[in-house]
Amino acid sequence: MAQVAYIDSMLREYLVFRGYSNTLKALDVEQRNEKDQHFRAERLIEHFNAAVQSSDLKALRALWLHLENNLFSKLDHTYATAVKKLENSLLKYYLVSAYSNNKSDKISEFFNKLASELQQQSEWKDWFFFSFCKNAEESPIFALYFTKQWQDTLLLSLRNFLTTVYQCLPQPTFVRAEQEAAYMQRLQDDNTRLRARLLQLQQEQQQQQQQLASASSSQNLSGGEGSSRRRNACRHQQSLSDILPFDISPPGHIVDDFCIIASEANIVGQASEGQARGLKLLIRNIGSGSSPVLSRKDNGGDKSSSKHRSGSVGRSWI
Repeated sequence: MAQVAYIDSMLREYLVFRGYSNTLKALDVEQRNEKDQHFRAERLIEHFNAAVQSSDLKALRALWLHLENNLFSKLDHTYATAVKKLENSLLKYYLVSAYSNNKSDKISEFFNKLASELQQQSEWKDWFFFSFCKNAEESPIFALYFTKQWQDTLLLSLRNFLTTVYQCLPQPTFVRAEQEAAYMQRLQDDNTRLRARLLQLQQEQQQQQQQLASASSSQNLSGGEGSSRRRNACRHQQSLSDILPFDISPPGHIVDDFCIIASEANIVGQASEGQARGLKLLIRNIGSGSSPVLSRKDNGGDKSSSKHRSGSVGRSWI
């Protein structure tokens, strides 16, 4: 990894500047023995195994406490049970190794230092009898832990767990310094671009508001002119009512034409009724044979007188 190599060179330069020669030598040795750039679980397993075989409880506890503070504390809480189980298994492995090497003083030292801590856990209840047990490798409680299969399985599980943890760990902050700087620069560029976009949108919004204001003002002006015209027309119409009519004197007597038409209709109706009655009387007299003319002819008289009467009658009828 280029970033890790760059940080190593910076660290070396810092150690030279401070005069930490022994630390620089140790760093050189570590880098020469390192096969890859990742933390190696294999070397930790070697340290654990060396502390167990030498019955160095202090070194074993210190190494585990270092891992717990710097690695296991960064894990999710779901891994807490697995971490605690591996710790207890590693301590049991330490007791089994001390018993196999006939180091009863190390077993007594173990319980004297950790009794207060272990007695709170139920799985250690039977192990307080371990230091007094004869032939513990044959005991049904402890025989499993003396087998090579269990011990190899424990070391393999611990190695796999440490490997997984190291692979999942985030990079240190000083390793990510360059990435963080690039990320911050990108955020600043995005912020600048967004500010420019916001300013442009605000200017466009102001222009639109000004256009709307000018359009509304022009509409108000045109509406004012139209309203003034309407007001002037109304005023003009109202002024017509103020004009006085011509001085024409009204007629003396108001004649109702409908009354005249009605009276004329009555006179005509009366004349037509009189003529109808005369015709009816004449027709009735002719049909009955009682005509005054015929009666005068039957009674006799001179011809001239009858002609004169009939003529008179004719003229009167007509």
